[in-house]
Amino acid sequence: MTGSLRVGVLGATGMVGQRFLALLENHPWFKVTTLAASAKSAGKNYKDAVAGRWAMQTPIPAAVAGMKVLDASAIDEVAKNVDFVFCAVDMPKDDTRKLEEDYARREIPVVSNNSAHRGTPDVPMMIPEINADHAAVIADQRQRLGTKRGFIAVKPNCSLQSYVPAVDPLMAFGPQDIFVCTYQAISGAGKTFESWPEMVDNVIPFIKGEEQKSEEEPMKIWGKREGGRIVPATSPRISAQCIRVAASDGHMAAVFVRFEKKPTLEQIIECWKKAAGKPQALKLPSAPMPYLTYFAEDNRPQTKLDRDASGGMGITIGRLRADPIYDYKFVCLSHNTVRGAAGGAVLTAELLAAEGYITAK
Repeated sequence: MTGSLRVGVLGATGMVGQRFLALLENHPWFKVTTLAASAKSAGKNYKDAVAGRWAMQTPIPAAVAGMKVLDASAIDEVAKNVDFVFCAVDMPKDDTRKLEEDYARREIPVVSNNSAHRGTPDVPMMIPEINADHAAVIADQRQRLGTKRGFIAVKPNCSLQSYVPAVDPLMAFGPQDIFVCTYQAISGAGKTFESWPEMVDNVIPFIKGEEQKSEEEPMKIWGKREGGRIVPATSPRISAQCIRVAASDGHMAAVFVRFEKKPTLEQIIECWKKAAGKPQALKLPSAPMPYLTYFAEDNRPQTKLDRDASGGMGITIGRLRADPIYDYKFVCLSHNTVRGAAGGAVLTAELLAAEGYITAK
């Protein structure tokens, strides 16, 4: 891709919105030109809107600190100065679904972090290394919406983005049953230890909606485009348990897998070593190099040491060994607000721009 695209961030004041701005500060393709949030933040300078709430370790990007925040519902005003938008609003699902579709119908492509359209059959839900081909369903979506430029693409839930990338390179061996237990950081709830002191020295064995998402969303990722929609896969079967733990960032997963054709340990590690996808082939700006990293040490990956692998976009894996009930077990780690949220959406947008789905007006 040549040139730059003007981008707006909807929900710019929240945790994921802040992460978008941090990641986009020096992006070679995308320039933030518009910020939008709820009506209570509208009209304020961005630095004032997030005063006392900026959760990133880096300062507020200078280019957006003084930018006026718009009301995300003022679509025509937002649309004036953007080629596409990232969406990270904190709204009821039905309201988010309508807002994103309204933007798309106004011919503004939407790349969303939200869950509202993950189940919409003609909306691609993408981990770009795995199902880049699902972007083709955008043509069918545009036909339904009656648009030429506008569409919606989404990224999947953060809870599954540590283990699905580790399982996908093993699909040739026919994974049949997967049990996964995720240990999820508090930033996944949009919190810090300062705003959620109850989480210090604590574990909560319930995260609303996470287990269903962890079990169902991979089926769409591994699905096929048929008749203008993505038809979810029917296997492997997944059972998930999702637990909130006292970590600031980083979701870890303990994974157990049973295969139709059981590979060797060496074959599994070789598959992980060779794993790559279209983002790596196209050398997209946010594509992690390497995509997957396997540690032979017994005590890796560790959340604090390894969540920032490849700028937070890499997946780290360790402790591969035989299991007496399943065939194998291992652990995986991903950065939940980078790979699992804003960074995953940025990589998706890069792929869609490189393939001509997102263009300058």
